[in-house]
Amino acid sequence: MKKIALAGKYTPEAVEAFRTALAGEDCEIAVVNTPEAYAALTDADAMVLRVFKAYKADIERMPDLKLICRWGVGVDSVDVPFASSRGIMVTNTPGANAYAVAELAVTLMLAVGRNLMFHNKSIQSGVWSRTMFTDNAVSLNGKKVGIIGGGNIGRQVARRVQAFGATVQYYDVFRLSPEMEKEFDMTFTDLDDLLKTSDVVTIHVPLLDSNHHMLNADKIALMKKGAILINTARGGLVDDKALLAAIDEGRLMGAGLDCVEDDPLPAGHPLLNHPNIVITPHVGGNTSDLATVMVPMIADNLKKFLHGEKPRFIVNEKDLAK
Repeated sequence: MKKIALAGKYTPEAVEAFRTALAGEDCEIAVVNTPEAYAALTDADAMVLRVFKAYKADIERMPDLKLICRWGVGVDSVDVPFASSRGIMVTNTPGANAYAVAELAVTLMLAVGRNLMFHNKSIQSGVWSRTMFTDNAVSLNGKKVGIIGGGNIGRQVARRVQAFGATVQYYDVFRLSPEMEKEFDMTFTDLDDLLKTSDVVTIHVPLLDSNHHMLNADKIALMKKGAILINTARGGLVDDKALLAAIDEGRLMGAGLDCVEDDPLPAGHPLLNHPNIVITPHVGGNTSDLATVMVPMIADNLKKFLHGEKPRFIVNEKDLAK
């Protein structure tokens, strides 16, 4: 009997969904939801990974591990090269939580542009005013949104901001086909031009060694005065210190950050409680109803694994063949 570990934080509904989906299969499902329990896990054959990391030391203590299924699209929480050297397949769930991330990206655009945090704190302090904070409030209508990354999330963001009356331009190292650009009404441009001409810049690319600080001080300096920067992708794509300086100097209106470099931010960090920055704790892809999309995709891969079949969405397939 194979042991499948649900490693991380899962709602009772998600756990039950996994049990239902795998009912009748020759497997044992173990819920491993605390750091202590995860550190003691040694006998998993397959693992569904969320929140926790699967680095070399974690993988080494599980000699029977043959499959790591990431709950989400990013695999930066897994030592993929080491997993590949051990013959361990690593899969992800592309597109499953794209709608949730896209929704939060647009929410942050609106929160920063309409000064929602200012209004909320003002009302909580007993000041009810319809004129405070409105002189510099901006809407999405008529604005140009620059999307860095034309993948599934980027395209869903495009659809949503267009519903608010915005136009969209994008940059990606892999340009979309002309048919897809037309379908999503997205105009391709180079990165520098996107930064110079966009009222809102939103990032939707994975974090790689090659794009660390892709928005560094020089790139941020190119951004349109009064622009808004949104990062719901990964901390490390943006030089947070350079971003903070640009906002403090009034060159940028503000930022909405679901991802930061120093995660979690320590108490007293200058990004915290900044009046022009809205921060969420990397929750873009997490909603209580996400399991309805995510569990079937992962459970299907687990079934394939249990039956000796090839799972879908293997991110290290080429390295496994070496």
